[in-house]
Amino acid sequence: MSEFLETIEIETAPNPSAAVIWMHGLGADGNDFAPIVPELKLAGAPAVRFIFPHAPMMPVTINNGHVMRAWYDISYGDLEGKTRQADEKGVRASQVEIEKLIARETGRGIAANKIVVAGFSQGGAIALHTGLRHADKLAGIMALSTYLPIAHTLAAEAAAANRAIPVFYAHGTHDQVIPIAMAEASRQALNAAGYSVGWHSYAMQHSVCAEEIGDISAWLVSVLR
Repeated sequence: MSEFLETIEIETAPNPSAAVIWMHGLGADGNDFAPIVPELKLAGAPAVRFIFPHAPMMPVTINNGHVMRAWYDISYGDLEGKTRQADEKGVRASQVEIEKLIARETGRGIAANKIVVAGFSQGGAIALHTGLRHADKLAGIMALSTYLPIAHTLAAEAAAANRAIPVFYAHGTHDQVIPIAMAEASRQALNAAGYSVGWHSYAMQHSVCAEEIGDISAWLVSVLR
């Protein structure tokens, strides 16, 4: 593997002073959410560099071991009911890769408190896991159609600097991939740990809708300006 994950970068204007690192879901790649950038219409926000990394290729147990882009392995039963099981080794390996991308942005002159970590599904799990543990204060965490992985380690590993981090948490009421009960259990776990979670539910399946894009836009402007 090269020093950094391969990424797609889109800048809303020259010389960005803010960044959003946005992770795709299982089996997709960085191209998945790149088309949303122009739809966000971030009026009032500073120039933003959107970074869409491609997850590593790996065999995924739940998909019969087929090799695809994944942030960690998923086994049968991991996404049933309200459980929040995850391949801890894989989650932590992806955390390291996203930390490298955060460090690259700070090295390019973007302050940590102007960086949002975001993700959909598996990517959202990595955004939550990494953002809550990042040593320096970040601008926010955007968790879309996802859940909190390896929650049992959060109390010991949570970063003091991000105890008050804004969290945008969105989920579809008809999601058949990650049941909304699982997301609600994750939200409750975050609330119990003292985090303030902005919860948004939409009448959709495991996807993104126009209303959600509007809410994401307003939230990004609020945390980045």
